[in-house]
Amino acid sequence: MSQPIRVLLAKVGLDGHDRGVKIVARTLRDAGMDVIYTGLHRTPDEVVNAAVQEDVDILGVSLLSGVQLTVFPKIFKLLEEKGSKDLIIVAGGVMPDEDAEAIKKMGVAEVLLQDTPPAQLVANLKRLVSERGPR
Repeated sequence: MSQPIRVLLAKVGLDGHDRGVKIVARTLRDAGMDVIYTGLHRTPDEVVNAAVQEDVDILGVSLLSGVQLTVFPKIFKLLEEKGSKDLIIVAGGVMPDEDAEAIKKMGVAEVLLQDTPPAQLVANLKRLVSERGPR
């Protein structure tokens, strides 16, 4: 039997709302994934270190505060410095369509906004891990 998909969910920055990310965490757990939630007010450094230490397949960053265009370049730089470029990065939350496109160009594999149905969220993460293949 294969190992469950490991996901680290993080709230980066000053955003103080985490109801959505907690619902996502429960949805992914119910689908059989191992989920770690780091809590509110994390820095890019903290979430990258946690993702590397926990050896996760996916780092999911939830944002409602509009910092996506500054946070993701930092996350990708830190991952490169740690030799963890094979980590799948997804973004969630609320953001303008043009920002979603911009962060995809930076390397975010998927942007899952507030209207993404739970079953689609699970299917997208399973597809991303399947496409990447074993680490």
